[in-house]
Amino acid sequence: MNEIFRIADRMTVLRDGSWIGTREAASTTEADLVSMMVGRAVDQVFPKISVPIGGPVLQVAGLTGGPLVRDASFTLHRGEILGIAGLVGSGRTELAQTLFGITPAKSGTIRLNGQDLRIGSPRAARDAGIAYVPEDRGHQGLVKPMTIRENISMAVLDRISPAGFVRRAHEAQLARRGFDRLGVRAAGIEQPVGQLSGGNQQKVVIAKWLETGPSVLILDEPTRGIDVGAKSEIHRLMGEMVSRGLSIIMISSELPEVLAMSDRILVIAEGRITATLTRDQATAETVGLAMTARKRTTA
Repeated sequence: MNEIFRIADRMTVLRDGSWIGTREAASTTEADLVSMMVGRAVDQVFPKISVPIGGPVLQVAGLTGGPLVRDASFTLHRGEILGIAGLVGSGRTELAQTLFGITPAKSGTIRLNGQDLRIGSPRAARDAGIAYVPEDRGHQGLVKPMTIRENISMAVLDRISPAGFVRRAHEAQLARRGFDRLGVRAAGIEQPVGQLSGGNQQKVVIAKWLETGPSVLILDEPTRGIDVGAKSEIHRLMGEMVSRGLSIIMISSELPEVLAMSDRILVIAEGRITATLTRDQATAETVGLAMTARKRTTA
């Protein structure tokens, strides 16, 4: 958005394949442009909510796993949004997958709510209280031909299927709860998720993992490929979740998102944490420098 206003003389907005309008850059505000893009007013793209930060929830020490995660140590607190920044291939997603048991750790310790964990699979992570929304929702987070109801219940299917039979009334109830809580815009819980917009698909993925009752929610690229209005809604939902005591790890390639939404920021380069920055310390420059650092530093 900054680049558009810095370079453009005029701006044309398309939405859903239709021309919405053309404006002179000098007489147009960012809010005007966003409103044209999404078809409604958006108060803030990054509606950060200040939440009191509680005690440690997740404590990671010397974690090594897969080809990229090396000696990672950090602490996540109750009600905190911990941002993770790094270049593509730096090990951000690999760290999340190690915490979630997709790539089990080779060494190091993970402690959740004071209990030492050995996470050998995603199911073990789920049962311990860790949930993971992957970066590729279309291939890793959803089954698009299936309904919203079936997708939301998928992560807890074993809990609503005594003797191998799904309790349909219970499934519909929890799906409706997630549908309403996340504000999914759809015809109903029987609509196939493949028919939804990117933002509403992402809400379904988040609703699915919230049904597991996690203490820690890992969001990998939570707003990738969705429009500005949907981004604002996802950010607002993040604030609501931490205000209820949930702790969030947010991985993002968008530096403005990391800077605006995080309470603290971990920076990863070449599989190692190169900086831990408070919200006050973090700037585009300090984070950018740490992204390219080769030696571990502290801040």
